[in-house]
Amino acid sequence: MNASPRAILLMGPTASGKTGLALALAQRYPVEIISVDSALVYRDMDIGTAKPSAAEMASCPHHLIDIINPTEAYSAAQFCSDASRLIGEINARGNIPLLAGGTMLYFKALREGLSDLPEADPALRAQLDQEAAEHGWPAMHARLAKLDPATAARLAPNDAQRIQRALEVIILAGQSLSSLHARGREDAAPFDMLPLALIPSDRAWLHQRIALRFQMMLDAGFLDEVSALRQHYPALNLALPSMRCVGYRQAWEYQDGLYGMTDFIDKGVAATRQLAKRQLTWLRAMDKIEIDCLMPDLLSPACGAIDHWLTRSR
Repeated sequence: MNASPRAILLMGPTASGKTGLALALAQRYPVEIISVDSALVYRDMDIGTAKPSAAEMASCPHHLIDIINPTEAYSAAQFCSDASRLIGEINARGNIPLLAGGTMLYFKALREGLSDLPEADPALRAQLDQEAAEHGWPAMHARLAKLDPATAARLAPNDAQRIQRALEVIILAGQSLSSLHARGREDAAPFDMLPLALIPSDRAWLHQRIALRFQMMLDAGFLDEVSALRQHYPALNLALPSMRCVGYRQAWEYQDGLYGMTDFIDKGVAATRQLAKRQLTWLRAMDKIEIDCLMPDLLSPACGAIDHWLTRSR
């Protein structure tokens, strides 16, 4: 066998069918699934994150799901540490790690290593939040575009969390986030990885799926879930990373009476579409084997690629 630990990567935008394909692959291969999703790490956030059901998670081992409370934070560095450890442990058990999800920064960090980025500065973040409250996040995005055009180009003008972080890095490090990411570190994971990506050949199809899934979340009790979170975690607020997950901020603001149901749905669907757009932008720059997620049979091309990879790595 190849001396290097092996792992399959299953990437793709939200609503592209990653969970279904991962579970189907688990019926064909001795895999354990490692979630690559910055939202699935949170406990009690099930409906709005499209978290696999208890039955689905019981069908094969799952990792990095429900590991922290919504009042806590989880970073790309923590993910790399956890995922690297799990990949080694799963290989040692004779199984294959299947890393599935849509948080492209986590995939990139695992494959290429992390830059030495400055830690968060609460005082500076409060200052940036105050400036955004006065001028708006599109104005902050315009400011970022002058300082770090590469990072600004992949962020939506209202992507508060990422705009804030990019500006914070520039101020603290004196260098742009894009330049630090490009430099990387010599700590890229030494794994033999097979990168598969579900890419829609028709963006309109993905938009329809996103709208349908958002409505299904509402029907499943998404707003009740957000109410329960607010009651169970008194320290929860919109500044926390968990409440910046798409859908949750919009649900919170709807419950605070900032807009009605129709606007809430429109804003939630629009935010999810923006997320998908960012994910596809990340994917375009990544080395991967593409599978059109509009195909009626996703399993065959995925299995073909995996079988070839397994044969080559023996």
